[in-house]
Parts: sequence; structure tokens; C-alpha cells
Amino acid sequence: MADPLEPPQEPAQQGSPSDGRPHMAGPGRIARKVASAVLIVLACILVPVSVLTVWVHDIALDTDRYVDTVAPLASDPAIEAAAAHRMVEAVDVRVDGKQVTAEIAAWLQSQGLPPRAAQAVKGLAPQLDAAVTGAAEKVATRFVESDRFEKVWTTANRAAHAAVVHALTGHGRGAVGVEEGTVTLDVGAAVDRVKEELVDAGVSPAEKIPDVDKQMVLFKSDKLERMQGAAHALDVLGNWMPVLTVLLAAAGVLLAHRRRRALAKTALGAALACLIVAIGLVVARRYYLDHLPPQVQSEAAAAAIFDQLLHFLRVTLRTVIVLGVIIALGAYFIGPGGWARAVRATSERTADSAARWADTHGIHTGRVGTWTADYRRWLTIGALLVLALLFALWNHPTVLTVLLLVLIYLAVLALIALVAATGRRTQAAGPAAPVNPEPGR
Repeated sequence: MADPLEPPQEPAQQGSPSDGRPHMAGPGRIARKVASAVLIVLACILVPVSVLTVWVHDIALDTDRYVDTVAPLASDPAIEAAAAHRMVEAVDVRVDGKQVTAEIAAWLQSQGLPPRAAQAVKGLAPQLDAAVTGAAEKVATRFVESDRFEKVWTTANRAAHAAVVHALTGHGRGAVGVEEGTVTLDVGAAVDRVKEELVDAGVSPAEKIPDVDKQMVLFKSDKLERMQGAAHALDVLGNWMPVLTVLLAAAGVLLAHRRRRALAKTALGAALACLIVAIGLVVARRYYLDHLPPQVQSEAAAAAIFDQLLHFLRVTLRTVIVLGVIIALGAYFIGPGGWARAVRATSERTADSAARWADTHGIHTGRVGTWTADYRRWLTIGALLVLALLFALWNHPTVLTVLLLVLIYLAVLALIALVAATGRRTQAAGPAAPVNPEPGR
């Protein structure tokens, strides 16, 4: 069976020496080959770029998408610990233990308490400070482990991300939180809640908590301002870069003389490019954690935030890698390779055996089978196009999505092969010949 991806073989020589064009096919074929190679290489390079632009558009510049991404962090132990520690620092409930105990000792002494006992009361100042601090820690820990913290976390992250979007694109409200490359997370609402709970718990000095710095550094980069121009360009290209990449890859494959091989090389090249980017993310993560600015107090919290922000980017990279490998395998199995021919032959024999079994048991497909046998190639291509469209319209596909669609396609191919096999048996049998005895016999 001819390969549907390969063009018909051209004659070795167009024309004859007498028509003056003995070498016209040579330069044209070379030009097509060069153009195909350039387009395929460019498409392979643009695949990870397209993934990054989509991620920037959907995550870094879309506040709703960002909030949905970081919402699970509110229940992360590292984030809870870091937030509780930062809130305790922000609350900063400290009683002047020496002054308070001195006043108590003086009053008790005026009531007749011996001087030695009054001096012992003064020695309770450190214990008083520790007790108040411990109460603040308990209240903060209880708060970050509650559902209320999730609401505060979502609200604070929405405000912080809106500030980042404003800093990168100039759009949206410029909330306070981005200054000289530092993005801060406002935990003021959480601090106020802790202050209220401390007052309710009987810690009256909490009422005098002053307004202090209530910012938790979420991200810091000296290159944030430089990223504004790049972010704007990526935002504009976010919707068109994937389409452009697919068109370039399709053009490169169609211009190639051996289209099946070109398709396999394009798929593997795209997968390799995404694999390189995925490895680069691992290196970047380690570098980032090793060079945290001093304002970031918890490496575990920074790692959790980094991983969650890049979660969908990593998922997309893995999806493209798996998709590229599957496309390359598909291109191989429709080719003339020995293993590919053996697999196809085994599939056909299995379908023929099933068709014979169905025929012996009186199961027939009739005209549907013959029609399927006649248009099997078009049905196969049509099913592939439908699944490709489904994949393109899928909202954030994953590796499981790719594997599911592949299994569905294999099931459709098996069904088409089985129905076509029954149709071939019907065509081979043909209509029953009528009995017309010759006259005179």
C-alpha cells in the first residue's frame, strides 16, 4: 500500500537533452529540500517558545488563572509556617516586661509584701514576654490552618498579581506591591485578624499594636523592569505563536520530498526542544533557591511557590514531549520498515480472522462494510483530523489527554479494519450468479 504521506515518485529526469532542460528538476528539488529543512528547524525552535508564550499569557498575565494556580498553596505546610512566622513578626506583640513587673512589685510592696518577694516578682519579666509571644504564635498558627486563611491568601495573591500585571504590561490597577523589582504579598488583613483574636483571647496589649511593615516578599528580581517589553511582546504573540508554529511545521513537512520522515523528524525535534527547556527549568529552580534574596525567609515556601507557578508549564512541556514521540512512532508505523509492515500485517490478519468468524456466525455488515473497505483511507484520515481538532480545543491538555486520544484512535482504527475486512469478504463473494440453462439442452 502506498504511503499517503509520500508524494508520487518523480521521473529521474524531466524532459530530454533535446528540449534543452535536462537539469531543471535538480535545482528545484534542492530548493524545496532547503526550504523544508529551514521551516522544520524553525518550527522545532518555536515549539517551546510557543509553550512559554501561552504560559505567560495564561498564568503570568492572567490574574484569575494565577489565583487558581496558587490557591492550593494556602494548605501547603511550608507556606503556612512562613505566613504564621511573618504574621507574628508583623504583629510584634511585646510587653515591656520589666516595667510591668516593676509596677506590680511596687504596688505589692506598698501593700506590705516583703522586698525579697517583690524582687522575685520583678524576675518574672522574661516569662511574661515569652508567654505573650507564645500566645501570638498559637493564634497565628491556628489562623493559617483555618479556612479563613485561604480566603485571605486568595485576596492577597490577587492584589499582588494585579500589581505584577500592572508592572509588566501597564494594564490594570497599580496596587502597591511592586517596587524596584520586588513583588510583595500584603498580609495586613491576616495581621489584623490575628490582632483581633489576641484581644479576644485576653491579651489586652494587642490593642496597641502599631501599624508596621506587613509585607511578605514573594518575588524579587533586578530584571523585572527589563521584562516589561518582553512581557508585552509575549502577551501579543501568545494567541498567535502556536498557530504560526503549526503552520511552519506543516509547510516544512509538505515541502519535503520524504514527508513521512520529515513528519517524524519534526515531531522528535519539537520533543527534544521541549525536553531541553524542561531540563533548563530544573537548573533554574536550583539556581533560584541557591540565590534567594535576604528578604525571603523560608526556602521551603519559596520552593513551593516556584513549583506551583511553573506547574502548568511543566505539564505542557511533558505533554508536548509525549505527543511528539507518539507522532514520530505513528509516522514510523505507516512506513515501509520491517517491523511496521509486520505490525500492519498482523493487524490485517487479525481483522480477517474476525471477519471470517463473523461470516460463519451469520454476522454481516452489508453495504456498510463494502463502503468502509472502499473509503478506508479517508475514514482513517478523517478520524485523525477529528481527534486532532478535539486536542486543539481541549482546555489545557495533559499527558493523560494525549494517551486517552491515542487509545480512542487505535480503537477506531481497529473498528474500521474489522468492518473493512467484512466488506472485503462481501466483495470477494460477489452477487450470486443466476442459473440460465441454454435452449435445447
